[in-house]
This record gives sequence, structure tokens and C-alpha cells, in this order.
Amino acid sequence: MGLAFHASHSSNPLCIDYFMSDYYSVLGVSKNADKDEIKKAFRKLAHKYHPDKDGGDEAKFKEVNEAYQVLSDDKKRQQYDRFGQTFDGAGQQYANMNWDDFASQFGDMFGGGGGVGGFDFGDIFAQAFGGQRAGSRRQSSVRGQDVEMSMNIDFRTAVFGDEKTVSANMLQTCDVCDGDGAEPGSKIITCPECKGSGHVIHDQRSILGMIRQQVTCRTCKGQGNKPERFCKSCHGQGRRVADKKIKVKIPAGIDDGQAIKLSGQGEAGMNGASPGDLFIRFNVSKDKEFERQGYDIYKSLHISFTDAALGETIRVNTLDGPVDLKIPPGTQSGQILKLKGKGVPHLGAPNRRGDQLVMIHVDVPKRLSRKQKKLLEEFKKIS
Repeated sequence: MGLAFHASHSSNPLCIDYFMSDYYSVLGVSKNADKDEIKKAFRKLAHKYHPDKDGGDEAKFKEVNEAYQVLSDDKKRQQYDRFGQTFDGAGQQYANMNWDDFASQFGDMFGGGGGVGGFDFGDIFAQAFGGQRAGSRRQSSVRGQDVEMSMNIDFRTAVFGDEKTVSANMLQTCDVCDGDGAEPGSKIITCPECKGSGHVIHDQRSILGMIRQQVTCRTCKGQGNKPERFCKSCHGQGRRVADKKIKVKIPAGIDDGQAIKLSGQGEAGMNGASPGDLFIRFNVSKDKEFERQGYDIYKSLHISFTDAALGETIRVNTLDGPVDLKIPPGTQSGQILKLKGKGVPHLGAPNRRGDQLVMIHVDVPKRLSRKQKKLLEEFKKIS
């Protein structure tokens, strides 16, 4: 990402315009995009440009990641929206600052002094204008990306839970070099480019004079050391894409569309950072006999009109097996009878269960024998 400094036409001599790639354009979203839109756009582009893929583009991948890191953070996004294209709007705010305060404020706008695109603004202004800055920071480790996947399960597995093993293709710590990027037998040496500092200094002329830029060392990626020979399996990245077998404990009571989080089961982090998380969203198939609504189970039951009129005890299927259901005399078609505690276990509280609700359908016979007709005629006369 290119930088360009030029004088502002503002009367405030400290106003400096900073031009950079528009993060919204980088992700292909509007300035009104919500977090979900931003996240979806990032995932799509990160997958497209990932350097470990054929046809990947490391520069574009870094640019997309940089845009996402700012726009996905409410505070950073607010600062970017306000000052991202120009400092003219902030001229009054910075008018009375000394250079140390200005450098600190400038750096904080982009993530606590870390800079953007390898530029540490605090160090730039501190070194260019004589300010002091406590120490220099190496490139921090990057937490692994979260991964989301879907799993198809049947109706009863969702009700009672189970444990299954799934396979996921994702970035994992290289099993050849154990994540340090070095070919087995190769030593880790001090980076000859940055002499172990993790960064290099470049001087650049500008209208403000000579500006000293501190940028992350490309040779060691800010670590200060590097392998003598890079791992052939991961090309020195410390991570590579591979299939990962994961045991998934499906909780009893999970419903269609709900998701669980498996902490630390996402992509491996860089430079020893913690891995991301794995989110599994469940697609639950329908059952031929039962229908679920929340934690209750619904089932239809057809009975004869004599059983409905006189009452009866009938065997009814439940998720736990057949049980006796008492049909009260005078039961009407469409009436619902309850089997308490025969529904779905509550998610996170499996000892609590919903109910099974049985909807009664009274069947009226289409054909009657002579005797049946005679009895009904007599019943009709006395009713």
C-alpha cells in the first residue's frame, strides 16, 4: 500500500493529508455495510487470495486482511470513517499537540500505535521530529482465523445428542517443522537483514524533509530470526492446509440452524499465536412421525369415534418408545393431549424436557353394517 504526504491548504500548519486504499472498496462493500456483510466479504476474498492456494496473491491477501481488521472493529472503524482520508477534519484537535502527543494519537488511530501496512507512525514522527518512543515493537503474532462449517444430522441425534468425527480442511501447524518454519535439522539464526530487531529503517524524502520509516523486515517477517533453510513442506510459513479430524460432541436439544463453538479448533495461529475457533452450524433433517416446535414434540393420533366417545387407553409412540395414553370419554377431534416430559431435552439442561403433544383425529367410518346403523339410529333417537 502506497503512502503519500503532501501539504494541506488548511491554515493549520500541522494538517497533513494521508492517502491510502479505501478499505470499503478493498472489501467491495458500502460504507453502510453491517458487520455480517463485512465478515462475509472478507471470508470470500481471503479464501480467493490466500497465499497457500494456487493462484493466491499474498499482497492482496494482506490488503484484504488489513481492511477487515479495521472495519470489523467498531472503534477503529469509527476513527477510520472520521480521519481515514484526511486530517483536515482533525486539524483543530491536533493544533495544540506537541509532536509526541501527535505521533501517539496518530498511531492509536490505527490500532494502538501499530501503524498500517508496515508503517509505525509513532516511530516515524518520533524519529523525524526528535520525539522519544519507548522501545520498538516487533510484528505481533497473529491469532488463527475462525472457521465455520455445517453438519447434517438426523432428528433423533439432535434430540438426544451424540459424538461424531468430522473432517475439516484448514490451515494447521506444520507437522514437519512444528510451526517454526525451519527444515528439520536446520538451525534458527539471527536475521542478517534486520540484525535481530525485526524491522528495518528506510529514509524517504517528503515536503516535511527526510522522514525515517520503520518497516517490518520482510526476510524474517518481524521475528528477528529465521531458519537457515525453510521447511519444504510449508515453505517457511509454519502452517499448511491439511485435513483435520475433529471430534464433535453434539449437545442434546440442539435445533435446526443452531451452532456450537469449539474453542481452539479453528485455523492455527502464526508465530505461535493461539488458534482460532471452530463454529459448527447444524442442519437437522425432518422426522416422518414427529414434529418439533421448540422443546415440544407434536404427533398426530387417529382414533375411532367410539373410543373418542367412550374413552380408551391406547399405546402411543414417543421418542423414548411406546407408552399408554388415556383417551378421556368425549374427546373431540382436534383436541390435544399431553404426555409430560416426553419432549426434547433443554439445551444445556438435559434433565429438563419438553412435552409430547398428541393431536387427536377422530375417524368416522364411511361404511356401516346393518347392526351398526341400527344401533346408531337408536342412539340418535335417545340423544
